[in-house]
Amino acid sequence: MTTYRSLTCVLLVALATALVAGEPPRKGDPPPSAMQRKLGHAQKALEGIALNDFDGLVRSADGLLDASRDASFQVLKTRRYELYSDEFRRAAEGLRKHAQAKNTDAAALSYVDLTLTCVKCHQHVREVRVGFAPPTGGRANATLTGE
Repeated sequence: MTTYRSLTCVLLVALATALVAGEPPRKGDPPPSAMQRKLGHAQKALEGIALNDFDGLVRSADGLLDASRDASFQVLKTRRYELYSDEFRRAAEGLRKHAQAKNTDAAALSYVDLTLTCVKCHQHVREVRVGFAPPTGGRANATLTGE
């Protein structure tokens, strides 16, 4: 019972954040970056979970998977970044699978896994960029690209 309450609290906070941050693009705005697209799909996924919109949830998971395959998604060339990218894709695939099975609880857990992976990966990127973490994967220097 406590797990469901905790999960509900996490989802409600995330939904409130998504609703506040989810401004539609204005005419003349530059095209969204891979990160903006990923965030938009993640916000729509949360909406799909909250509303039991399984078709929308499948579309969001597909969008997350597509965004993760985009070349601009590859911001670092470190072993840890590759592991986080793989973990992200597995969570998105789980989200899709559970949405197709119309399993809200399992989809919500996949969404939490996906979100935690994002947080860990973004922390890694920040640490590498400011020099707090050595590059991993056997390279002397991490290759950084713009987002």
